[in-house]
Amino acid sequence: MHRSVTSAAIYGCSGHRLTDDERAFFAEARPWGFVLFRRNIDTPEQVRALTDELRAVIGDAEAPILIDQEGGRVQRMGPPHWPKYPPGNAYLRAANDPMEARELARLGARLMAHDLREVGINVDLLPVLDVPVPGAHDIVGDRAYGPDPAMVAVLGRAAAEGLLAGGVLPCIKHMPGHGRAFADSHKDLPMVNADFDTLDAWDFAPFKALSDMPWAMTAHIVFTAVDKKRPATQSKKAVRMMREHLGFSGLIMTDDLSMQALRGSLGERAHQSLKAGCDIVLHCNGDMAEMQAVAEATGKLKGKAKARAEAAMARIVRSPELLDPVAGHERFFRAMAGKTDAAKGPDVGEAQA
Repeated sequence: MHRSVTSAAIYGCSGHRLTDDERAFFAEARPWGFVLFRRNIDTPEQVRALTDELRAVIGDAEAPILIDQEGGRVQRMGPPHWPKYPPGNAYLRAANDPMEARELARLGARLMAHDLREVGINVDLLPVLDVPVPGAHDIVGDRAYGPDPAMVAVLGRAAAEGLLAGGVLPCIKHMPGHGRAFADSHKDLPMVNADFDTLDAWDFAPFKALSDMPWAMTAHIVFTAVDKKRPATQSKKAVRMMREHLGFSGLIMTDDLSMQALRGSLGERAHQSLKAGCDIVLHCNGDMAEMQAVAEATGKLKGKAKARAEAAMARIVRSPELLDPVAGHERFFRAMAGKTDAAKGPDVGEAQA
């Protein structure tokens, strides 16, 4: 069972183990869950100890612990302890046909789920459903599965199914689409001026196709055809569109509140996001003063948001699909060999900081 009282927030932490200040803050703030980054990753034993410690401090043995484990440029757990997985666009390049690409995407995600579950991580911020247009900022780039919405939907679903089969929740991102952004939302606020029909046929299509997924992350982007003033994360119109037009009934979480696409104090960013209809706010960098500001502006997880959060966690399978990880890795990397820059095993490549 999950805690009856929890805040509508997910936080990061600063290092490999919790500091005394972090332990005290989390015990009082009672976040719904946590997110890990490279700064939190050393060895499998260390990561497992950290995830155990995070759950213990809030008194929830099943609390969500998130990570960005996509492969390619965005992979928080990597060599020498974990394999270097390929980026999203590598599956089509490595396959002879779309069906083989789908099987490889599912297998890759299933193997990542095994890696994550072993160290106590139960949510992967994958699949990326963004479909880049020519000239768009390369913040998405090779993270995208393919050059068209239909293929992105097929491979994104395959990855999501691989994670679910391995006992890890997928989180589709960045809803309703980051592929048309000509700026990096970590640094600036992208403005997308395409008309609604164009967005619906291209950017929104993979999200509609995967509207049955349990969890989604928003895009810090202004879509002028939906809301001329506010980024999707903080727009009631955009969140309503995600619910009604895209048909997404799962948990909606913000992208990182500390990204510079958003304006105002951290407390204002959290308040505006929740007011717009996001269920959960995400703060990633582990900065204590910023987390305290978010906590002051974030209320309890309750009502429909709490129900969606509980429904999402209920999708985690207790008995993952059978997998021989050694044979699976061998088959996966043999299929990808020579076609991508993925390492051929966990003992190849540089350790990540």
